[in-house]
Amino acid sequence: LQKRNLRQRYAGVFHALMFWGFVTLTIATTVVMIHHDFGLPIMKGRFYLYFQSLFVDLLGLLAIVGVAMAGYRRWFRKPRELVYTDEASWILILAAIILVTGFLLEGWRMVATRDEWGAWSPVGGAIGLVSASVFSLETLTQVHRVFWWLHLALVFGVIAWAPYTKMLHPLTSMLNIYAADLEPIGASLKKIDFETAESFGVNRLEQFTWKDLLDLDACTECGRCVDACPANIVGKSLSPRDIILDLRAALHQRPESNGEALPPLIGSSEALGKDRLFECTTCAACVEACPVAIDQLAKIVDLRRFQVMEESDYPDTLQAAVNSLEERQHPFSGTQLSRIDWMDGQEIPHIKDVPDAEVLLWVGCGGALIDRNQKSTRALASLLKKAGVKFGVLGRDEKCTGDPARRIGNEFLFESLALENLETLKRHQVKTVLTSCPHCFNTFRNEYPQFGGDFHVLHHTTYLARLIESGRLKIAKSRTRKIVYHDPCYLSRHNGITEEPRSLIERLSGGSGCDAKRRGKNSFCCGGGGGMSFIDEPADKRVNRERARELLDTGADTVAVACPFCTTMLEDGVNALKGDRNVEVKELAEL
Repeated sequence: LQKRNLRQRYAGVFHALMFWGFVTLTIATTVVMIHHDFGLPIMKGRFYLYFQSLFVDLLGLLAIVGVAMAGYRRWFRKPRELVYTDEASWILILAAIILVTGFLLEGWRMVATRDEWGAWSPVGGAIGLVSASVFSLETLTQVHRVFWWLHLALVFGVIAWAPYTKMLHPLTSMLNIYAADLEPIGASLKKIDFETAESFGVNRLEQFTWKDLLDLDACTECGRCVDACPANIVGKSLSPRDIILDLRAALHQRPESNGEALPPLIGSSEALGKDRLFECTTCAACVEACPVAIDQLAKIVDLRRFQVMEESDYPDTLQAAVNSLEERQHPFSGTQLSRIDWMDGQEIPHIKDVPDAEVLLWVGCGGALIDRNQKSTRALASLLKKAGVKFGVLGRDEKCTGDPARRIGNEFLFESLALENLETLKRHQVKTVLTSCPHCFNTFRNEYPQFGGDFHVLHHTTYLARLIESGRLKIAKSRTRKIVYHDPCYLSRHNGITEEPRSLIERLSGGSGCDAKRRGKNSFCCGGGGGMSFIDEPADKRVNRERARELLDTGADTVAVACPFCTTMLEDGVNALKGDRNVEVKELAEL
């Protein structure tokens, strides 16, 4: 019903006007056919006048307005995210001709048949009045007859041509939305059956699922995914739209069923270049922005899987992270910290020593092995103690959930880490997992169930909000600082958690919290996901600096975050851009 389209105001409005205009005109034309060809007067009296005359006229006029708005955007404003082809221009031109000739026919018919109800059709009636003052009745009758056949030929010609153009999308997009996964975005990556799979990942079209291939034909070339992609915005070469379009081109150019294998995909075009695929932060902004429910993220990861597991071909710095995961069960190859260093000076029990534990505090690699983030982890543990929560940790028994390995494309390593962690959690009879890392949260909530993991999973922002609401944790007084909250991609977009953190901000700031331009499910990535926190990027193409600039523009003196990756990425970005301003990046538990 155009709800997703209307997220982008201008384009959404003209698309909705065109869509509903043509739907209404199609219904009206069908009614005329039923009346005149089958002799069934299904609309009579005032309802006929209200709908078939007045409403249809107004919707047709709005459709013309929509086509004009679309033409102005394509031919004069020329936004960078659009694909500019002659085909797209002709679609608009022909739509305009169909609409205009339709109104001309209506006006001329009214004059030729002396229609006494012309006032109920304001556009057609006005055209009829003007035409009658210029041409004779006989001329209008003849012109009406000729134009009727031209209009019919044009309409059916466009219908016949449409399936060979981007206008196939009114059908394929409806099918694609109907078949879309109803799980959260964070559950979009599927496991590989290593016992039966002949190859790992995707490098040929036949390795995609039927839904993946339907995604390709559903693409409308609107470019909203490019407009939302943080990598593309900061000047990198990654284009989720071009990946889909190049895959679609390969699909339509496939050899006929002659037994030949389909050609490889990776490296077959610029968009599918192996280096570009590793510029993705897996933030899923493209998936959220797409109005027709295309999953670009899963395809990028599937292509990465082939490169990593079949070709062992990926950036050197990612190789170091993968080696560390294999040898030390965490991705931070250079760290000298251990998983228990953050507990120095605090009495934090192992989960085995808390038989009636309410929650297992899953610290995560980012919370335990990055010096900056240890302060946030200690703050969270202190809050749990203050609230009287019975909790424990795994300490040295904790390993990486495997999130970085899966996003990089090493599914085999992810699965081995997942199975080891699940065995540990089941051994300690863990029922509820609490974590401050949205990546760990997403893995436990959406991905471990693929391997038999069944836990109640909580992000610490949700849990802290519950503790405050229940009175177990009290905030003595509000603070006067101006706080802006950054939504982590894996919390907001992947899992839909946006308001619980803000409820904490409201209490902390005394109601003076603020939001960046891009917030909630439309938040802008910190740049640390998908393995990108382990890649050294050019200073002028760093996603974290673009986001830091946006957060600083709010005038806030505190940037609140709820993710260890976001903490380190945004602290780096804010410190590089804040100049003389006194702006701090603080994890919500610290605040």
